[in-house]
Amino acid sequence: MPAEEGGFDSCLGCLIDPALGDLAAELDGLAFLGRSERAAVLAGVADLLLATLRRKLSRLLVVELNLASTGGTLLAGSAEARWQEFLDRASRPSFWQGLSAHYPTLLTRLRAVVTSRCAAGAELGRRFGADRTVLGELTSNGDGELTGNGDVELTAVGFGSGDSHRGGRSVARLDLGGASAMYKPRSLAVDAALGRFLDRLFDAQQADRIRVPRVLERQGYGWTEFVGHRLCESAAELRGYYTGIGHWLALARLFGATDLHAENLIAAGPAPVIVDCETLFTPWLRVAGTGMGEATDRALRQLHATVLLTGLLPGRGSELGWRGVDISAVGALPGEQPDVPMPYLAGAGTDRARVALRPAPVAAAANLPSREPVLDRHWPDVIAGFEELTARLTRLDRAGELAPALAGFAGVEVRGILRATETYAELTRMLWHPVSLHDEPAAVARATALLITQGGARPSAPSDPAVVAAEVAELLHDDIPVFSTSTADGQLTGPAGTRWGEPHDLVADALASWRAADLAVERELIRMSPLSAYSGEGWRPDGDRLPMPERAVEEPAALARRLAGSAVTTLRDTAVRGSDGTVTWIAPVFNSTGWAVQPLSLDGYSGLAGVAVALAGYRHAVDAGQAAPVDGLDELLTGTVHSMRAAFDRNLEIRASSRFTGRPKPPGLYVGLGSQIWGWLWLVGHRVVDPAELDRAVTLAGLLPQSVAATEESDVLVGAAGAVVALLMLAEHTGEQRWLEQAAAVGTGLVLGAHRSAGTACWPSARAPHGMGGFAHGSTGIGWALARLSMATGDRRFTDTAEAALAFDRALYQPGTGRWGDLRELGETPPAWCHGAVGIGVAAADLIRLGFGDPDQHAEVVRRAAAASWPEGMGFNHSICHGDLGCWELLAAAADLGVAPDGLDHDAVTGYPLVSIAEHGPVTGVSRQVFSPGLLPGLAGVAYQLLRMAPGSELGSVLVPERALDPAGRLRPVARG
Repeated sequence: MPAEEGGFDSCLGCLIDPALGDLAAELDGLAFLGRSERAAVLAGVADLLLATLRRKLSRLLVVELNLASTGGTLLAGSAEARWQEFLDRASRPSFWQGLSAHYPTLLTRLRAVVTSRCAAGAELGRRFGADRTVLGELTSNGDGELTGNGDVELTAVGFGSGDSHRGGRSVARLDLGGASAMYKPRSLAVDAALGRFLDRLFDAQQADRIRVPRVLERQGYGWTEFVGHRLCESAAELRGYYTGIGHWLALARLFGATDLHAENLIAAGPAPVIVDCETLFTPWLRVAGTGMGEATDRALRQLHATVLLTGLLPGRGSELGWRGVDISAVGALPGEQPDVPMPYLAGAGTDRARVALRPAPVAAAANLPSREPVLDRHWPDVIAGFEELTARLTRLDRAGELAPALAGFAGVEVRGILRATETYAELTRMLWHPVSLHDEPAAVARATALLITQGGARPSAPSDPAVVAAEVAELLHDDIPVFSTSTADGQLTGPAGTRWGEPHDLVADALASWRAADLAVERELIRMSPLSAYSGEGWRPDGDRLPMPERAVEEPAALARRLAGSAVTTLRDTAVRGSDGTVTWIAPVFNSTGWAVQPLSLDGYSGLAGVAVALAGYRHAVDAGQAAPVDGLDELLTGTVHSMRAAFDRNLEIRASSRFTGRPKPPGLYVGLGSQIWGWLWLVGHRVVDPAELDRAVTLAGLLPQSVAATEESDVLVGAAGAVVALLMLAEHTGEQRWLEQAAAVGTGLVLGAHRSAGTACWPSARAPHGMGGFAHGSTGIGWALARLSMATGDRRFTDTAEAALAFDRALYQPGTGRWGDLRELGETPPAWCHGAVGIGVAAADLIRLGFGDPDQHAEVVRRAAAASWPEGMGFNHSICHGDLGCWELLAAAADLGVAPDGLDHDAVTGYPLVSIAEHGPVTGVSRQVFSPGLLPGLAGVAYQLLRMAPGSELGSVLVPERALDPAGRLRPVARG
């Protein structure tokens, strides 16, 4: 809890002061420390203790305050006076002693925490005194410039630069009279070995080369140079920095490094500096079977021990409080991080104070070389750096020089990260909760069971009860457990001397793994990864449009047919296949937290459900004579569905487990349960699966109430409006009233949650506090969903709210620019389906087809959207989310309605993407250098949309979807015009 929110700080002195007095006496006995230096150590420990106890005890003090207030033992006449009365009471030792009856182990645990931090402070003081005469060799002004040699004077100590380990020890920053150095209470042999290795690879005098801080090794601890953050000052420095990132990727892959996240890398101008390298040669990482099919397991094994595990490349967290946060060394970009819930003391200063949560921005790290990095602009330098140093290392290996160079790492101590730090942090919060303090044995049993269960699911994590018991014991004293080993041993030593894993030579294993690596796969993973740094599905990097050749399309239908067949062939050839017949792909996948490079999810946007929709559509087109047969199509579709079944069954098994504590899947129509319902309805309707498998869609619909209740999003893509449409599809397919009633219940929640003003309606959210326009995320999509609900129910509430939502987007239109404004302070929306003109226009055209609202008003929206999209929306890529084939659908609808831009007809609208795809090949993904098999961002969508260009195509839109087939399995005609 932040200091300014502490409130209870004055209560904590009686817990801290006696130990600080003992520490002061111990420091006074260190003759090699001056008076001011002893005061600096004491002040640093005091600050650390105050912050630690504030974090541990605020919730307990709130409970006791509430009990005292409601129980009538606070007698002052006002809420403010009762607050002060409580503080006075809680500032006495007798108050804390009196808590022992209800919290039996509280004082024992507090004494352990306070005593260990004081002991760690005294230890630092002794070590500083022993080494002070040589610390001048390391002191730096932060820019890498040495400030002098000889004796130094300690002026301040900042403890807590990282987690607390092994008896309250933590990294500390020492201020030394205008200079700084870092203290690390662990062996620095690996840091020193890495520094020597880098000196062999690079010119020591090269200013922008990658490096590690200079170190001074001691037995079990050491000192390092302090490296300050400096932004690059020129384009040349930025090129040097990102080339250096590529060099680090090459070395991290060689060393089998992990945990090189944002806080472990400093951008020192053009030099990326790794400041903590204890996780080189990470031992004991294993991949567990998922139960979701052999294809998924095989894909995960392919990703294992690749550059993705280093922590350098962008990636979104999935653990508890860090869900959706990118902590990578290259990412953690400003404006692309979600706010995270942080505790604060609401009502401080009154007896009604309580601990509450509020969203707070993720603190910026010092890993960025510029204020607003554009990764796509610099990524070629990253890849070039990776390839250049990898080639150099390969030459050294072939010459027999690499293994001898790695011998310098033999026997050094390294750390194994077996569980996410946030897992430990969350368990620590639970163990210090008042309920847990009241019944510590029950809390310990819960924590132990959770860690053992995690170990069973993740073979790298300990499951041995003795090891887990030692981990929990450290968490009780607010230490994060550490597992370490020497590279020559490999078996890990954990808390209380426990052992985990098997002995092996970590350096030899890392070299063997590097030699066996598929460097083409590694390069592709690097190429994919920047997408994860961006939180939205519609990020569009800088870059020129795809050049358009000057040639006409003589036979557009034949060309579209050939290109669609080629796209499906590529999907077939890039699939990962399992021995059990399952199929998946490795690609960037969009989920509710952002992008991640992984085996495909179950969702429709970029996952298996969307690919299955496209493949089923292609097979139907083949049967109808509108597409060319593709060898292996049936096997590919069957394998994709088999993977969907396996994952569906495994997810239900997990949910049925008494140990399930997971967050509900989102309800959205493209990301979440709604997309899976749509997918199964489509597969049943296309007779790809047996009609009995409609039960899967029914089961998913049964999970929607919990999902809708848990989501904070109202939109179509991931939120509640998507659930409305999925339920309407299910109701139409089954004829069962209960699904229509459930859709109406969700719609009622949307009506009640709408923010209304001047005849408009929007749905504010954390990322868009003033509301958001557009289809996938905004009011147009929600209005479209409510319009369909109003037509199914006849409920005027849904009609009125739908019209108000559509009015909100009409009000965002800016006649001067011909674009829609973006209320997220991003200027104007791009001409795309997800955020801008394409989605707004396609929805308006669909509302005309449905017969909802004023057709002339909708036609004007289509005209405006088409004008905004032609030609501005063309030439970026060929996807249907934010590329040419999404624009094609809008422009074709505009041509049918007679509101297309002047001179634009169906032939021109169709010819542009066909010629572009023929010339460049299908360009997909949000970043067009990245392959994507998915429906909305990728190749499956390209194939599907090309099929819809055929005259007489019966395939419905996936941008404004509905159930494509009637209950008897007959295709619905798609209205045009």
